[in-house]
Amino acid sequence: MSQQLRYHSSSWVERLARFGYISKGVVYGVVGILAAQAAFGTGGRTTDTKGALSTIANQPFGKFLLALVAIGLIGYVLWRFFQVIKDPENKGNDAKGLAQRIGYAINGFIYAGLAFSAIRIISGSGDGGSSNSTEDWTARLLSQPFGKWLVGTVGVFIIALGFYQFYQAYSVKFRRELDLSELDHRETQWLIGICRFGLLARGIVFCIIGWFLIQAATQSNAAAAGGLDEALQTLAQQPYGSWLLGIVALGLVAYGIYTIIQGRYRRITTG
Repeated sequence: MSQQLRYHSSSWVERLARFGYISKGVVYGVVGILAAQAAFGTGGRTTDTKGALSTIANQPFGKFLLALVAIGLIGYVLWRFFQVIKDPENKGNDAKGLAQRIGYAINGFIYAGLAFSAIRIISGSGDGGSSNSTEDWTARLLSQPFGKWLVGTVGVFIIALGFYQFYQAYSVKFRRELDLSELDHRETQWLIGICRFGLLARGIVFCIIGWFLIQAATQSNAAAAGGLDEALQTLAQQPYGSWLLGIVALGLVAYGIYTIIQGRYRRITTG
């Protein structure tokens, strides 16, 4: 009986994790589609993940769809904290393993905030649109002792995460996490190509956001900080901005697909 209970518990964790990856992918896909529409002059807008939630809510049956996304995001958060506490992938307690598990925890808190935003939209107590939350927490950090150093360190860390996305795209190490045995060679190559494109686009966005934070630190000006929305706007304002924005926007769609692929094909260990 106890073994059966453990099996059912593990199966539910896996289902929540997969649903969570798919919901995360939907949110990034919406951000990318809206930005691509703006770049190619067919409507749309640059926005962040909260703005994507608002867009979903405004569709036919939007609150029902958003409720599904919110449940998925909650599942993703639970999976991240399961990875932190239970360490099912045996990351260990050495420096590298602890760093990865701390990263999972930070990721969990970020998406817990996004899930909470979705719930607020569904309940009618918030619009979920793009906000100045990045500016707000930057201002709070700047007001602390050594605030400039704190903000600058966060900026450097986010740029490092961006380069890690580049490394993942180059090395294709994420392939080890996926079980693509049921696909033929051509289908596998297509999926890997989409995943690499998505990781490159996300890396570019991370580097821009990190640069914003470094500027905010050096200028002691929280208004210089920006998130995903501002990063996309910055691309649009460059020479050939519509092309730059369009390419990165399509890359964010690809990243959304990559995350959905994780939901479908990722090797998820719960024991």
